[in-house]
Amino acid sequence: MIYATEVKEIGLSAKEFLNEKIMVLFGFNAPFDLRPYCFLIDQNNLEDVIEVDDILHINDDNYKIIAVGDQVNKNLKDLGHITINFKGDINNLMAGSLYVEKKAIGNIEVGTKIVIEKNINKANKEC
Repeated sequence: MIYATEVKEIGLSAKEFLNEKIMVLFGFNAPFDLRPYCFLIDQNNLEDVIEVDDILHINDDNYKIIAVGDQVNKNLKDLGHITINFKGDINNLMAGSLYVEKKAIGNIEVGTKIVIEKNINKANKEC
């Protein structure tokens, strides 16, 4: 496992971004002005580097990671902050965004589990 956390609080406008296929995660140190747009999480340890082909789990839904902005690992480690892009498009990459395959986003509530794991199939192919 690379990272695991849970949604603890949902900003008043955070779900509006889901309609745009964007999810903003932030630890509880989120700036006051940004909190309404974020899914607030516990800022847990980043156990390994997130890479393309790793898997994002949101409750029982799985998403293949297709691109990793160059600040994702640092921001998640230091701030508990990344933006998850569910559009399946990797044009115009943003440094703090994690890009996953285009799939429907399930219901996200307080208590939703978010886990990032190494793609076991990829690791086995490299051996």
